[in-house]
Amino acid sequence: MSAPDNDTAATAEATSDAVLPQTGGSGDPALPDADEASADAVVELVDVLESDDEDDEDEDDEDGADDESPDTLLVREGDVAGDYLERLLDILDVDGDIDLDVEGDRASVAVVGGELRTLIGPDGATLEALQELTRLAVAQATGVRSRLMLDIGGFRAKRRADLTSLATAAAERVAESRQPERLSPMNPFERKVVHDVVAAATGVHSESEGEEPNRRVVVLPDA
Repeated sequence: MSAPDNDTAATAEATSDAVLPQTGGSGDPALPDADEASADAVVELVDVLESDDEDDEDEDDEDGADDESPDTLLVREGDVAGDYLERLLDILDVDGDIDLDVEGDRASVAVVGGELRTLIGPDGATLEALQELTRLAVAQATGVRSRLMLDIGGFRAKRRADLTSLATAAAERVAESRQPERLSPMNPFERKVVHDVVAAATGVHSESEGEEPNRRVVVLPDA
């Protein structure tokens, strides 16, 4: 089983430049292929590993509001986030629809349709900033720290599929070779996906090492 690490969601502060459309961009953010030729599939043997007791994207469970059940609070988080994002889309003059859902123990909000590349940014950087701003808006309205997940234009869904293939292949190699492998640096969302995949595999587990923005997942054989 894995012992995933705990990371504060990236981008504690976001300037207005982080959420306004940028000119001169290069288009869709690059996504790695789910094979060994992709950038994220590059692995290195690890001799010394640093371990900690943190969990990616799962730090500090928030205290629930006294007058709201967890499910009711998650629905309210989604509603607040939807209203916030609708106002933001109006300000930026960007067309998009808001889909609200609850996935497990967190609210999930997706912006779909329209031309949304400027809201995703290079490698999802603008998306990460918008997620943090949305979480702050929700926390201000509910008085409870939010772990809401935001997707825009299917970026996270596509990235999750790519990372699932990447992590599955890495787990199989480590289980066979009995040698640790260190994956390329990833953000907290990406590391959480990899940790979950490795946790379901036999004979391996995962840890994280390094500091942001170069923090990465290491896949290790079980003792």
